[in-house]
Amino acid sequence: MSIEGIAQIKPNLAGQGLRIGVVMSRFNTPVCEGLRDNCLDELIKLGVAPQDILLSSVAGALEIPVVLQTMAVSERFDALIALGAIIRGETYHFELVANESGAGVTRVTLDSGLPIANCILTTENDEQAEVRVVEKAREAARVAVETANLVKALQA
Repeated sequence: MSIEGIAQIKPNLAGQGLRIGVVMSRFNTPVCEGLRDNCLDELIKLGVAPQDILLSSVAGALEIPVVLQTMAVSERFDALIALGAIIRGETYHFELVANESGAGVTRVTLDSGLPIANCILTTENDEQAEVRVVEKAREAARVAVETANLVKALQA
C-alpha cells in the first residue's frame, strides 16, 4: 500500500527546549544508577539542556507513580521518565511490585496525558538487569523526547 498523499508526523528526536522529569528508584542501586547515567547522557545528546532536566529519587518502584503524578500535575514538564529495577526474589513480592508499579505508571500517563517513558526493568536476576542498563535507559530517553514532540505536534 502506498502512503503517498497521507499526512504524516515524522519522528522527531530533537530535545532542544523540552523539559524532562526523571524519577529513579534507589532500590537495586547499582542498576538504577546505571540507568540514570545512561538516560541523562542520552537526553543531553538529544539536545535537552541539563537545566531543563529534573532528577528525583524515591525508595523503590512502588513510590515512582506518585512522584510522576505530582510532576505531571505541576505542568512543568513535556515528558517524564521512570527508572527502576525489580529483580525476582524468592517470594511473590516481585509480581506485586512489577504489576503495581507498571499499572501506576500507565495510570498516570493516561490520566495526565503527559508522555511517560517506563524504564522500570523487571528481570529474573542481576545479570539480566545489567545487560539491559545501557540500551533500555537510552531508549527511554529517546521515547520521552520523541513522544513529547509528537504530542506537541498533534496539539499544534
